[in-house]
Amino acid sequence: MSSFRKALKTKTRDHKERSQLGFRKHLGLLEKKKDYKLRADDYHRKQKTILALRKKAMDKNPDEFNFKMIHNQLKDGVHMIKPEESVMTDEQKKMMRTQDIRYVEMKRVSEMKKIERMKSELHFLDVNEEKKNKHVFYVDSKKEVEDFDLATHLNTVPALVDRVYNRPTIETLTHKSILGAVESKSIKKLAKQRKQQYLRLSERIDREQEMFVISQKIQTRKDLQDKVKKVKVRKETSTAPAIYRFETKRKR
Repeated sequence: MSSFRKALKTKTRDHKERSQLGFRKHLGLLEKKKDYKLRADDYHRKQKTILALRKKAMDKNPDEFNFKMIHNQLKDGVHMIKPEESVMTDEQKKMMRTQDIRYVEMKRVSEMKKIERMKSELHFLDVNEEKKNKHVFYVDSKKEVEDFDLATHLNTVPALVDRVYNRPTIETLTHKSILGAVESKSIKKLAKQRKQQYLRLSERIDREQEMFVISQKIQTRKDLQDKVKKVKVRKETSTAPAIYRFETKRKR
């Protein structure tokens, strides 16, 4: 019985903090000490961060290099991150996800054969209006230079002097009939067709080059799966794969 009384005497009473008074309920809940402690700790933590940043700004060397100097730019007084250049086009990503390197190589070889066939048919006639090659004529005196007539020297009519191909002589024009288109309307039509053929050839060359880049990128990704130490030498671009230097490993 005495022990029960001692237990009743030693029992502590729970502390209950009072709530907000009735006439102050419009002010909200009454702040307790634990709420004040959290708010005070948050305030002091922010003050310490501000002081540390202020000290870092005061001690900063204006000539110090930072990588964000390259990747950021100032626009209307606000620092903006520069958009990174896409190293792969959408078509390249789609092709690499869906096709295998063997399929890409097969299509590239097919394009190369078509390019060679078109080149053999066109012979690159009138590719550029400016003639890259030069034809030099030598004479013995200045008088011959002044009296020099290119049409007479080439033995052809003046209208055909500027042509770099199919330039018949006067004797050929006199004794033989001209094969092919002669009328201006037919000549214009043939010129238009030739221009379209060169345009198709240019598109095929670009397509073949793009497939070559895709096959190289696929092969590079396959090589990276090997567990060998490597160092990136050059970043990947839209026109070339990334270049890695692999550690030399002796094979048994």
